[in-house]
Amino acid sequence: MSVGSALAVFFGLVWRILEGIRKVLHLVLLLVIFGFILAALHTSMPIVPHSAALVIAPEGELVEQLASDPVRRAFGQASGGPAPETLLRDVTDAIAAAKSDARIKLIVLDLGSMSGSGLSKLQEIGAALRDFRTAGKRVVVAADSLDQSQYYLAAQAGEVYLDPMGLVYLDGFSYYRMFLKDAIDKLGVDVNVFRAGTYKSYTDQFSRSDMAPSERDESSVWLAALWSAYSQDVTRARSLPAGALTEFITDQPAALAAANGDAAKLALQRGLVTALKSRRQMADELKGLVGEDEDTHSFNSIAMPQYLLSMRSKRVLKSKSDSKVGIVVAAGEILDGHQPPGTIGGESTADLLRQARFDNAVKAVVLRVDSPGGSMFASEQILREVQTLRKAGKPVVVSMSTYAASGGYYISAGANQIFASSTTLTGSIGVFSVVPTFQRTLEKLGVKVDGIGTTPLAGDMRLDRALSPATRQSLQSSVDHAYSEFLHRVGDGRKKSVEDVDKIAQGRVWAGADAQRIGLVDHLGGLKDATDAAAKLAQVSSDYDIDYIESELSLKQQLLMQLRSESLRLGQMAGIIAPRSDIERVLDPVLEQARAIARLNDPRGLYAYCWCREPHIGLKALAGR
Repeated sequence: MSVGSALAVFFGLVWRILEGIRKVLHLVLLLVIFGFILAALHTSMPIVPHSAALVIAPEGELVEQLASDPVRRAFGQASGGPAPETLLRDVTDAIAAAKSDARIKLIVLDLGSMSGSGLSKLQEIGAALRDFRTAGKRVVVAADSLDQSQYYLAAQAGEVYLDPMGLVYLDGFSYYRMFLKDAIDKLGVDVNVFRAGTYKSYTDQFSRSDMAPSERDESSVWLAALWSAYSQDVTRARSLPAGALTEFITDQPAALAAANGDAAKLALQRGLVTALKSRRQMADELKGLVGEDEDTHSFNSIAMPQYLLSMRSKRVLKSKSDSKVGIVVAAGEILDGHQPPGTIGGESTADLLRQARFDNAVKAVVLRVDSPGGSMFASEQILREVQTLRKAGKPVVVSMSTYAASGGYYISAGANQIFASSTTLTGSIGVFSVVPTFQRTLEKLGVKVDGIGTTPLAGDMRLDRALSPATRQSLQSSVDHAYSEFLHRVGDGRKKSVEDVDKIAQGRVWAGADAQRIGLVDHLGGLKDATDAAAKLAQVSSDYDIDYIESELSLKQQLLMQLRSESLRLGQMAGIIAPRSDIERVLDPVLEQARAIARLNDPRGLYAYCWCREPHIGLKALAGR
């Protein structure tokens, strides 16, 4: 055999080996993907014990709509920690179903993984818990410790048991924000601000070093309204005297010292909890009520996700009505284009409303709004679809959640009726535009910009040149016109004159009860009240079905999320990816403010946005409005 032939045989053998390895790896990859598909499609049906406690353990933040960012969702799964979000309607649906379910003897609330929520969402769950108790069933809380948001829900239970080493942390509501003027001046950046509305304070972070008196006055009003509602709800539920919570907070340093630093004992003395017991003690007591699980040696129970899966699978088998009330959720910032769930896209949300219009079974629509606003252009796209729905003969009722402010109110103004919680933050009818320029920053580095243009405005919007007086005038005129349009939209929708709307607009934020008083809101109530009103307007019978109209992830997207989740999990096991640190969590409010500014994408640079995030009444810092 010649050398050439030998080499050909050798490399041929190597090639066949490599080809064989490639085929094996290809087969393995196909098997892995097929396994992911089966895992995604196959779900075993949970069995509800004949006597059990329903365990409701919200994880992360309570939201109206889960964000679909695959990396964020997958990271939560891969890290082994709690999911970042829990759907509000999952909690209320589970409680409502359990009320009439003879197998469910009581609800056990495990609130340790809930990180925070707007007060209006907590109030909806609280109302559901109180309704559950009217059936003669118990609601029990067993907690290691409770922060302010967790304690609100705990107070709605009949029995609150705190670990002897635990505490109840209450500190009231606060509203603090960062002001960047001094830092901007040091960097030599010119932030050109154009706004319409006396109280439109979002842009103050660029132009001031402290809070404006008008914002301080305005914020004190809605903060007081929210704290009053929180205090009244809790003291009523725990049968405490009025002012007990403020007194508990004010007296805490001296009272805690008198209790030798025993925070659990102090909470018991002040009536905030029923008794001091560990989780294990409570579990042992519940065995006598619902029986013992032989596998876990704890009490018989079913977790909320499994219970919902069982209950909803039965509903699917039932015949569906041809008269439905559609619910479109508009949660998050309002941005242009198609956006994923958890963010409101001008086109994507308009598409959902259009889908409801062409669905003959949908007789009315409830727009559930939980938004601080954003792009004015995107808000206009959504409002037009609301108006078109009404022209098509389908009533539209808005149900406001934690906040429906600025652009969130813009998309609501054209509805037949508006419902809000007494603690919803709404209004903030105003517009702004921000144009930063960096010529002074560049000059510090020795960089000069010079040139010519064919018209007086040519090159005037370059970020490395100062804005000319003519351009500044044009931008302010655009903002003033946008504000006028906003006033007209509200006036047309609310049947008010532009002058009357202007008096309650000016960028001012209102709590829901005050918003009803001045005519921005029709009724105080929750989502159920809004759906009932929509059905009545459409003359639909009381046994109507509810249909959530939302975009669903494609199989490809679901597989992508699963693959990323597995990749992140393996990365953490290998030590390549580290879980989020406490420092990262502390920096979240700062990073969120930067991300929010970066996300704004209105084509004209006009925004109806309110940084009026209601205090998340957990241990969270606040960004500004």
